[in-house]
Amino acid sequence: EDEIAFFEKEIEEFCTDLQSIVSEQITQSRALRDSCREFIKALSEKWSKKLKELDLMIGKIQEYSNEMLQLSQCISENEEHLTEIKSTLNQEKQQNKDLTDSIQELKEQMKKETSNPKSIEERKEQLCKLKTFYEERLGLEIRRTHNEQLQFIFRNIDHKDPDKPYVCTFYINEQGDYEVTSCNPPLDCIAELQLKVRETNKFSVLVANIRKAFVALSCK
Repeated sequence: EDEIAFFEKEIEEFCTDLQSIVSEQITQSRALRDSCREFIKALSEKWSKKLKELDLMIGKIQEYSNEMLQLSQCISENEEHLTEIKSTLNQEKQQNKDLTDSIQELKEQMKKETSNPKSIEERKEQLCKLKTFYEERLGLEIRRTHNEQLQFIFRNIDHKDPDKPYVCTFYINEQGDYEVTSCNPPLDCIAELQLKVRETNKFSVLVANIRKAFVALSCK
């Protein structure tokens, strides 16, 4: 009986120790499991943050690439625009040169004409040749006055009164220039038009501009 009691006691102690060991291992396993969970959670959060930062960095790189592309396109467009400006400036420079040459040629021609008495008569003949053209196209009547002046009578100016005459009288002075002596009704711009025809020597343009001025005056 003593041996049986001793044996039962040993078994009971063994079971108690075994239960204690198993309980301790379970506790350690749970602690290890919880520790692993915390580690995995922390690692997941860390890598999630890293991935977000990486996405943000990729977005910034893409945005920077787009800005660089736009800047490159802008530079290219500005270079093309600059080339166009240079081309325009060169064209204007050439036009100014041509205009200067034309003015100089015109001055030389006027000097020759003023030194030649026949030039005034040639001007008068030219005006007579244009008489028919102006009468047909512009409703214009050209008369020669008693003092050798030319009188231009414009009609079809005022649509309310097509037969109303608008008269401009001028002559060619000793220098061979066209000089206006009177306008009826008066034109404020006649001095400017007279100056232009002296510069260009284009009488047809003077007549057309006078007609335009009369038309503008009739509309007021």
